[in-house]
Amino acid sequence: MASKGEEELRKLSVEMRFYEQTAETIQSRLNMLNAVITDLTYATMTLGGLEKEKENAELLVPIGGNSYAKAKLANPDRLIVGIGAGVSVEKTLPETKETIKKRLEELEKTRMSLQQQFAQIVDKINDDRRKFESLVAELREGKAPENV
Repeated sequence: MASKGEEELRKLSVEMRFYEQTAETIQSRLNMLNAVITDLTYATMTLGGLEKEKENAELLVPIGGNSYAKAKLANPDRLIVGIGAGVSVEKTLPETKETIKKRLEELEKTRMSLQQQFAQIVDKINDDRRKFESLVAELREGKAPENV
């Protein structure tokens, strides 16, 4: 039968693995969130440039792979904005800017929350690691664990 100390080691080990997986999940979500925030920030800058353009202005439209297509701006004040689930609507330039601004604000709140969760998880992992190392040292010395 396993001693109380060995049982505590197993419990801490399982708990640390759980917290490490949770931290990885949160980190992955933060990375995705940062990519979306970057994309929306570029969109905001692009909209700022579009405000200065007139109808029929020639534009270079990115098509991927560092390649561009030449296009003419038909109506600088009407834009197509994705609203989710593959659905897009037409909005004015100011409406589009406001929509993107609100999305960025919400994403920033979410990012702050995830960063706080991540910090709490990392603290818990570090606490468990210290307990684990202390318990291992005590078991090696043959002592019974004290207040782990």
